[in-house]
Amino acid sequence: MDEFFKRIFEHLIGRVHGAMTFRLFLQPTMACIPAVLDGIKDAKAGKHLYFWALFTEPEHRKELLEGGWRSVGRTFILGLVMDTVYQVWQLKAFYPLECFLTAFMLAIIPYLLVRGPVNFWARRFVRGKAFVRGKA
Repeated sequence: MDEFFKRIFEHLIGRVHGAMTFRLFLQPTMACIPAVLDGIKDAKAGKHLYFWALFTEPEHRKELLEGGWRSVGRTFILGLVMDTVYQVWQLKAFYPLECFLTAFMLAIIPYLLVRGPVNFWARRFVRGKAFVRGKA
């Protein structure tokens, strides 16, 4: 089991250098674009912060998750494809758990980290009551 975690850690660190490092910037950027747009929509609609609402509003959890997946799902799938190509090309093997972890870290986590703060800042720094009340 110890070797398993060591291999995962070495392979994840190995992705930072060498071939296809552009995806380490491309995928989070692609995840942040819909996060910013969704955060602004949330602010206009007067919704709670996304990540917080996932835990505090169980009656809306399914709806929130489906909306988030619609926004970032393609980026996540692209991450899976790109990591599969990387593994087969560079490692000459395929490790599904590593592929999933990499795609999750490069797509889902940036989306979760950006959407709520954009909502927060949009509510506080965009002037005009029409924007905050969702009448824009």
